[in-house]
Amino acid sequence: MKILILSSDGFEDLELLAPYYRFEEEGFTVDIASKKREKIKGKHDYEVAATKSFDEVNPEGYDMLFLPGGKAATRVRKEDAALQLARHFIEKGKPVAAICHGPQILISAGVVSGKRMTCWPEVSRELKEAGAVYEDKEVVVDGNLITSRKADDLPFFMREVMKKARVPV
Repeated sequence: MKILILSSDGFEDLELLAPYYRFEEEGFTVDIASKKREKIKGKHDYEVAATKSFDEVNPEGYDMLFLPGGKAATRVRKEDAALQLARHFIEKGKPVAAICHGPQILISAGVVSGKRMTCWPEVSRELKEAGAVYEDKEVVVDGNLITSRKADDLPFFMREVMKKARVPV
């Protein structure tokens, strides 16, 4: 399984790092992509290396897309290359997992209409306005789309993410 994480400075540390290490624990290959191939810093000052820039990513080489939250999502959603990546995963029916503000990337990519989803409470209005069916739950699974509200929901979220990660694509 090969997983692509899209992020930027300001990511919610737990929402990126806990899944990242969980994926590695399973032996998955994980790449973090950002606007530039450089270190990015989380909300609580943890740093991770972006192994690829958005422009360098060939989405055909990945099985799952992971979108952590925090202020990083507001930066990522402004990048056309990142939005094209998100569209690819949704259009190809590959698993997409987004937590907290992560669904904002999917909103900007124009791929949420009619999807059952959840997110950080302050993003819920935008999600509904984009045509998604909002559910205030720890985790919502709609086909290959898995969404969650916040870091406190990680155990519920990651249980569902790992189910999708173990299913051959």
